[in-house]
Amino acid sequence: MSKLISGFVVLSCGAGWVAQAQTADLILVNGKIITVDASDSIAQAVAISSGKIIAVGSNDTARGLAAKDARVIDLHGHTATPGLIDTHAHFQEVAVLYDLELSDPSIKQISDVVELLKKKVSEVKPGEWIQGSGWDEGKFAELRYLYASDLDKVAPKNPVWLEHTTGHYGVANSAAIKLAGITKDTKNPTAGTIDRDASGQPTGVLKESAQALVTHLIPPYTHEQEKNGLLRIISDFNKEGMTGAKNPGMGQSEWDLYQELLGEGKMNVRLFALWTGGTTMDSAREALKHIEALPKPPKSYDGLLLSGGVKIFMDGSGGARTAWMHQQWNKNSTGVDTGNFGYPNTNPDVYRQMVQMFHNAGVHVSTHAIGDRAIDWVVDTYAQALKDKPTRGLRHGVIHCNLPTSHAIETMAQLQRDYDAGYPELQPEFMWWIGDNYAGNLGPDRAQRLIPLKTYITKGVIWGGGSDYPVTPFPARYGLWAAIERKTLKGVYGSQPFGTAESIDIHTALRSYTAWAARQLFLEDRVGTLEVGKEADIAVWDHDFYTMPADEIRNVKCELTLLRGHIVYQAPSTPVTVR
Repeated sequence: MSKLISGFVVLSCGAGWVAQAQTADLILVNGKIITVDASDSIAQAVAISSGKIIAVGSNDTARGLAAKDARVIDLHGHTATPGLIDTHAHFQEVAVLYDLELSDPSIKQISDVVELLKKKVSEVKPGEWIQGSGWDEGKFAELRYLYASDLDKVAPKNPVWLEHTTGHYGVANSAAIKLAGITKDTKNPTAGTIDRDASGQPTGVLKESAQALVTHLIPPYTHEQEKNGLLRIISDFNKEGMTGAKNPGMGQSEWDLYQELLGEGKMNVRLFALWTGGTTMDSAREALKHIEALPKPPKSYDGLLLSGGVKIFMDGSGGARTAWMHQQWNKNSTGVDTGNFGYPNTNPDVYRQMVQMFHNAGVHVSTHAIGDRAIDWVVDTYAQALKDKPTRGLRHGVIHCNLPTSHAIETMAQLQRDYDAGYPELQPEFMWWIGDNYAGNLGPDRAQRLIPLKTYITKGVIWGGGSDYPVTPFPARYGLWAAIERKTLKGVYGSQPFGTAESIDIHTALRSYTAWAARQLFLEDRVGTLEVGKEADIAVWDHDFYTMPADEIRNVKCELTLLRGHIVYQAPSTPVTVR
């Protein structure tokens, strides 16, 4: 029996699949190869030629194809999977290198943040800006926001901006508030909130578009700093067995930097980048100019860099309680944030015009939508655009898709079936890393609907897994674990306030970070499974995902990562040998 895959004539030999008339320059042997193919096949070895897989099967099959000088990676019984892919990561670690890092779980109370800020103040000149990010009130013992009054105690002379881990709100100190000209009389900007105390005075917390009142004053990072941050995240991805990412929201300077690293041969993660669409038709038209000047997916720059389409915001954050909901937000689980339904970040009618324009131009659209009302609006918009101009294969995405209604799920199933569109790009890690915050804001009943993976499977909806880094840590092992266990970090409202009815198994979770994720990068013909004709993006692990206890998956370690058959990471003292 034979078949044609990506230009290879492939033969079934009883011990796996083999490409005809090929010689391997690299083989992996003595392992458990989880292929994530359509049958979820398991093999013992892989043979690779010029970065492409030419055989998947037994040790004898691989050794029989090896050239005399072929390199041999002996897995010594370890497990290999396709390289893991993140379908939503803000692909940059410049803040980790140069700013205050506030996401460390050892930060347990507000005074811990204040002490770190105090140390930073001692290292800079008076008047110099201080930035930080990663705090989350759900992790503080006080279970409240940071306020300007907290920061002023140690930073009276330096303007300070500390971004929340969600990126949808942050806190400024009084020096920064003064520079921004924010007073009691300052009105909330469109699609933004200035948090105020009982007397109407700004607390320093700024949500959604209100953040720009301060952040536009902060000096930008230099080109060198941005480049260092990009190189750092590429290296860190590879250390976690990760070989692909979908980066949401870039401008020309980011694209130029990606091209620079690609030209230097340093792009060791496949990057599918979305242009920022903004919130107006003018900003959308500007994005379209950039998009139409470049090849559209699946066309790419050497399979490593794709100008993927556009990202648009429909609403805000579950952490900030700004996501657009059908019902009022809760507070502290059983309380009610009276009158707060969240709000759209983009005028809904303008959003529909934007999607129509991009869709008619043949552009892939991914829309940020967290609240149930926002998700309904997005999927209905996609459905209308596809009805008006039926186009198969644009794979329009719903970013986050945290709380879909039954209507939204049914609509996504129909869009996927009829148009290859309507794909959730979601983050199981939300339930863990910011889960205590989410549980308090959703309330006990609505929390059960968060990220309904089992229902997706039942209804025929597939999705791509991700992290939304830096909202949550990017290692995909955390997402695999969270999709199964659905546990929060601290257990403020119980260890599993989202229940387990929507849990899935590791086989499905792994597929969402490999085969299904590759589809949302338009790279499924290249990567996502370990099959003949695919490029050899492979991760090797210290434990077997399929047999280890589910609760330990978050602690697995990557031993080796290959991109196109080249080793881009090898763990120190790994038992995996290369000769």
